[in-house]
Amino acid sequence: MKAYLDIMQNVLDNGEWKDNRTGIRTKVLPNVHFSHNMSDGFPLLTTKKMYTKAIFVELQGFIHGVTSKKWYQERGCNIWNEWANPQVINKKSTRKYIVSREQTKYRKQLQLEEDDLGPIYGYQWRKFNAVYDEDDNGCMETYDQFDKIVKKLKTNPDDRRMVCSAWNPVQIDRMALPPCHLLWRVIHINGKLHLHWDQRSCDLFLGVPFNIASYAMLLLLLCKETGMKPGHLSGMLGDCHLYENPIDQVNEQLSRSQKELPSVEMAGWEGIYNWGAQDVKILNYNPHPGIKAPIAV
Repeated sequence: MKAYLDIMQNVLDNGEWKDNRTGIRTKVLPNVHFSHNMSDGFPLLTTKKMYTKAIFVELQGFIHGVTSKKWYQERGCNIWNEWANPQVINKKSTRKYIVSREQTKYRKQLQLEEDDLGPIYGYQWRKFNAVYDEDDNGCMETYDQFDKIVKKLKTNPDDRRMVCSAWNPVQIDRMALPPCHLLWRVIHINGKLHLHWDQRSCDLFLGVPFNIASYAMLLLLLCKETGMKPGHLSGMLGDCHLYENPIDQVNEQLSRSQKELPSVEMAGWEGIYNWGAQDVKILNYNPHPGIKAPIAV
């Protein structure tokens, strides 16, 4: 996927070093644009093998508004293992006195054990700003952004207001993580559907390939549901960065030759609310071996 590799090379060559909350420096470029024509194939990296099951399970969870960590884990997606609703963690951590040097270790253990992820992406997609718990000051009305877009694509596809936001300042303090990819929108032109997403924080080596594949899959699902053809997938990558600790792995990936992009096949399609990650088949995917790298948290 040349567009992605070009961005990674650009950040490596021209990015500036910057400190951040993790304590691990990053090389950063601001507001980098990614674009891919879906007719060229499904945008899954071939310069390293990607674990697609976790990508599709997470997207399935988002579409259903799932906020349970166990739901994802039971389906083979462990992306959210180390995070949980911070307000729940705060309450639990105050029930037991712990000296300051033990506090961080204890909180990390609580985060591993806690099931509640808070009103993360899918909750905002399906129930934007609805009250989440007894201390929440959200509104009582549920606004299903996702379903309104699906219905609009079927009834008025040329509408220019088909926007879905995961960024909700009112409820960020309850989310396991503030949304990195905070907004997406679709545009229909003459039977083709185009999808664009905006991302505030972009871990270029580990996270962005995952985000690209997830939004590409979302575009395919919306097209499958509406009978449209997939057009362009694009994204605006805000704080587009490479962490310092996997620079050797970045260089290894950039040294590898690109291979032909795969395609996607859906088995037993019964609608966008009934598909499952197990129904997705990746065809002709022959990537280079995976490359392991540490996650900065």
